[in-house]
Amino acid sequence: MAELKHAKNIITDTKPLPKEIWEKMQALPKEAATAVKATRLLWLDDDVAKGAFYMEGLWFWEGSQKISMEEPHVHDFDEIIGFIGTNREDPHDLGGEVELWLDDEKHILKKSCLVFIPRGLKHCPLFFRRIDSPIFWFTIGNSSMYSRESKETP
Repeated sequence: MAELKHAKNIITDTKPLPKEIWEKMQALPKEAATAVKATRLLWLDDDVAKGAFYMEGLWFWEGSQKISMEEPHVHDFDEIIGFIGTNREDPHDLGGEVELWLDDEKHILKKSCLVFIPRGLKHCPLFFRRIDSPIFWFTIGNSSMYSRESKETP
């Protein structure tokens, strides 16, 4: 059978976390790293598929956080973060509670939503305060690669 020309454009896996994120996770107290059960599912960028923009997807299964894995940061690209609940009876119900900081404003998310983060807007920390049913989380940036600049904590 002939090799399919566009098979490389179908992504079914993730790639390792960026080095700075991996190092930060290793430095956190053990209870922070294990507070929320999650599965890194998919990652796309120019390294994975030439010409692609950045995208990542994770499942958050259960748990809650007192320490954020995400420090405040900015990007030099626009970003969309999605929080999707899995309640078939009410798909708008997030199935938990997420605290997300945008600049110096604390937002409590309880509904499935998309969050638009214009380039340069400081965002995070991010806390999964409660996960009652699985939450699918994704982020998309109109950049070929993920990059960020750390900012101070609120």
